[in-house]
Amino acid sequence: MNPSACPELQDRTILVTGAGRGLGAAICHTLAADGARLVLADLDAARARAQAEQLDCKTLALALDVGDDAAVQNAIAQAVEHFGALDAVINNAAIDITVPIDELDVADWERVLRTNLTGPFIVAKHAAAHMRTRRRGHIVNIASTASKRAWPNASVYHASKWGLLGLSHALHAELRPQGIKVSAVVAGGMRTPFLLDRFPDIDPGLLQDPAHVARAVRFVLTQPDETVIPEVMVLPMRETSWP
Repeated sequence: MNPSACPELQDRTILVTGAGRGLGAAICHTLAADGARLVLADLDAARARAQAEQLDCKTLALALDVGDDAAVQNAIAQAVEHFGALDAVINNAAIDITVPIDELDVADWERVLRTNLTGPFIVAKHAAAHMRTRRRGHIVNIASTASKRAWPNASVYHASKWGLLGLSHALHAELRPQGIKVSAVVAGGMRTPFLLDRFPDIDPGLLQDPAHVARAVRFVLTQPDETVIPEVMVLPMRETSWP
């Protein structure tokens, strides 16, 4: 563990969805430096393994479709069997389809909601079942400024992220008496493939390094047992989707 690491994260087992690249990978690198034990879950198993190989910590790389209830149960069971416990989950996996509503197929609507909203619900449900037995644990949901404001041609993404923020606050109220913390990290635009691959004309100077958002995740995870942060927002200084 490096000299500036947070001892609160040493040997804590944390499952990160969408861990193969972008913000998920940045979160893993940040938490690995603190000595956490990481379960890297990604739809692309090879991408998860490649990230795991870069980390100087104990890891478990898994293929995971977060919208598959049985697969999520199995992933959490593997994490607990491999490391002995599950201390936190980071619901980071997300997809988007940016088209006008008249071009948005019902199948695509359901696919985005399945990943961005149903997936975090399933992960939280099964993670909480384990955490409840220990009366401790932390669920972190990666929301977006799309959960606060709206812009054209992104109806399904907005619906999923507004829903995720609502789910996060509802679970905060429900699970806090059971010793389980729930936090939403509302992230502004980042220099990740999620934006850069889909919008090649975007100005990278309007975006932030995903490592900065990863540090916000680290911040909420390292609060004392008596404190929880239900929501925090992390924006680029030149964010265009927020005043």
